[in-house]
Amino acid sequence: MAKSASDTVAQPIRRPSLHQEVVGRVREMIFAGELAGGERVPEKMLCQRFAISRTPLREALKVLASEGLVELLPNRGARIVRLTAEAVDEMFPVMGALESLAGELACARITDVGIDEIRALHYQMAIHHKRSELREYFALNQRIHGKILEAAGNPTLGGIYGALTARIRMARYRANLSRERWNRAMAEHEEILDALAGRDGARLAKEHLRNGEGGHPPGRRRGTPGIGGRRRQGIISLSLV
Repeated sequence: MAKSASDTVAQPIRRPSLHQEVVGRVREMIFAGELAGGERVPEKMLCQRFAISRTPLREALKVLASEGLVELLPNRGARIVRLTAEAVDEMFPVMGALESLAGELACARITDVGIDEIRALHYQMAIHHKRSELREYFALNQRIHGKILEAAGNPTLGGIYGALTARIRMARYRANLSRERWNRAMAEHEEILDALAGRDGARLAKEHLRNGEGGHPPGRRRGTPGIGGRRRQGIISLSLV
């Protein structure tokens, strides 16, 4: 009996390359503060922890350097970037403006299915908020913004936004966050969802601009080290939206 095409043609399982997986793990260690700003990347320790050689780790570090999370040192390995409060002050209004444009474009182009997907993510995020599960909340928050950006359908905007995303996530993960600010962020997300569902681009743009202008640290102590460092008492709060 002749074999069918499905019996003879190889069907490889699709999976991320090793260095992509390493990128994800090291990135999360940076966000969580396990690798602090200003410190050298402990390559030997990471290789042992992940049971890998230095080649995929160094490929991963190149990616993280392109995201602004790591600084490559010629012939001396790499160092975790120290994100200063001044840099955050500069980035948040820019991010707000980009998200404002993305929201306005998304309102004009998003499908009903796309809105339903974002609504489902929002409800999951609300559960994590109620349970005070910050890491899970942030993960869904990022997916929601990614969905809005995808709906905007503008690759140029996506590229510019992507260049800032990792550093903004680092700042948000490292901030001292009050429950009051977190509750306010959830209310702001409700407003964003309502505007998106109503395809009200002007309202959605206004929400993102307001969050970008008001969501960065409103104050810091003189001499406080960057957000990437161990001490973060000077950072009061950051937008969770």
